[in-house]
Amino acid sequence: MAATVVLSTFADAKDAYRSRDLRQSLYDEGEIVMADTLVNLHGDEHRARRRVENRLFRRETFELYERELFPAVTAATVAPYVVAGRVDLVPLGHELMLNLAALTAGVDRPDGTAAETARLYAYMMRFIEGATLAHSTQDRDAQRAVIAQALLDWDAEFLAPSIERRRALDPDDRPRDVLACLLEHEAELGITHAALRREVAFFLLAAAHTSATAFVRAIDHMLGWIGDHPEDADRAATDALFVQRCVHETVRLNPSSPTGRRRALAPVRLRSGTEIPEGATVVIDLLAVNRDPELFGPDAAGFDPGRAVPPGVAPFGLSFAAGMHVCIGQDLAAGVVPGSAVDPATHLFGLVTGAVQHLFAAGVRRDPEHAPERDANTARPYWGRYPVLLGGST
Repeated sequence: MAATVVLSTFADAKDAYRSRDLRQSLYDEGEIVMADTLVNLHGDEHRARRRVENRLFRRETFELYERELFPAVTAATVAPYVVAGRVDLVPLGHELMLNLAALTAGVDRPDGTAAETARLYAYMMRFIEGATLAHSTQDRDAQRAVIAQALLDWDAEFLAPSIERRRALDPDDRPRDVLACLLEHEAELGITHAALRREVAFFLLAAAHTSATAFVRAIDHMLGWIGDHPEDADRAATDALFVQRCVHETVRLNPSSPTGRRRALAPVRLRSGTEIPEGATVVIDLLAVNRDPELFGPDAAGFDPGRAVPPGVAPFGLSFAAGMHVCIGQDLAAGVVPGSAVDPATHLFGLVTGAVQHLFAAGVRRDPEHAPERDANTARPYWGRYPVLLGGST
């Protein structure tokens, strides 16, 4: 049996993420969706795919989303719930981020109806099940069959027509999204239709799911913080930098996956002297790494948006990984790490920050009659339900 090496220090984890001989293996169980996707590729294939897709993930694209596209989407999505006076943050988070994810991935919704969006949402939730299959508490073989069929059905309903629309356009008129980018470089990458299908599905689920969970968790942490620090209540609705720090602190404490996982393609010796034999499974304990008291202080396990971190350490720890597989959408979701001086007119705060601040401006608060509940269908620490009240006064 292959050895398992657990890394729990920041230095070892960062070193491992940067090693070319440690291959991504977190999603091996979820290959029904994740095989051949950017996050699973290695070596030359990964470099080629990343080089092509990096052209999309630039500052001008982030500015377009953050300043022009997403604020209107957020306002329109949240408005009916403000009127109703209540909402469940879990489906709201996915509904909000689905709009972003569809634009980024290149999944068109030509009808523009609520029913069409609901169908896309259902497909996306199936893809999320596939990606996180290793943590499922359900019958995994049965889930695989359902997810495989969902991929085919989604392809026929959404992906194939989206491809057809892009092929019919002149290259200069095509939208700036992952699908158009892959089609433009299809021959160069040698990508099959099945791999293209999984890649677009991956961007759909990744952009929506990780941001949606951060959205719910950030609001949960901030409600708790404001309960203990009522003087910060107004800042949650008006101070984007404060909200961004809350998002970063949330992501540090709650990485999308509590562990990273790599497989050793060759013997690896980390700079600390830790030896990793060929074939070993490397488990990166992100909960321990991101709560290291030497880096994040004696209260590292607590939530503190004013926390100071040493130079060279991101306020969100290693939740977005590092090295070749650092999250391609990190700045889009969480914004640019603020320096000593921040100009609000030019700083990128991230889409999660904008959505969270919008909810606090809408008067979000816990529903005293309906407590939040954890998701029982996965071993990951996700919220299953998080009812809140909106509008009015506390």
